[in-house]
Amino acid sequence: MAKGRDMYDVFGPAEESRIENAIAQAELQTSGEIRVHIDNKCKENVLDRAAFLFEELEMHQTDLRNGVLIYLAIQDKKLAIIGDAGINAKVEKDFWNEIKTQMINDCVEERFVDAVVNAVLSTGKQLTTHFPYQKDDQNELPNQISFGKS
Repeated sequence: MAKGRDMYDVFGPAEESRIENAIAQAELQTSGEIRVHIDNKCKENVLDRAAFLFEELEMHQTDLRNGVLIYLAIQDKKLAIIGDAGINAKVEKDFWNEIKTQMINDCVEERFVDAVVNAVLSTGKQLTTHFPYQKDDQNELPNQISFGKS
């Protein structure tokens, strides 16, 4: 059960590399920028925490305002996916529901790394319609996972 597992036990160097490679692969399909943040616990409203991190990670700094944060608190099994204003202006309200549902299913089975990798790849695929990859696209945000202190 995840309650006793630490995020660094679940997301070791090999798992981090797998997720960062998924981000790089997803971003070859879209000009969107994807980041992942992992906490052990989320002691507040999950969307409030994700919005705070979105700002703290300066994800609103992309040219097209097309950053996406995938947030997961493994011990609490809480997650959120939030997109920047440029994405929200173009997509329907339930845009992230399918990806979140798959993440929830993976997390219930404690396949946290698969949950994140699948969410990253699905996000890249979903964003292709509204934010296709451009030849001159630059990686505006780092692909490294960020980890909370909790």
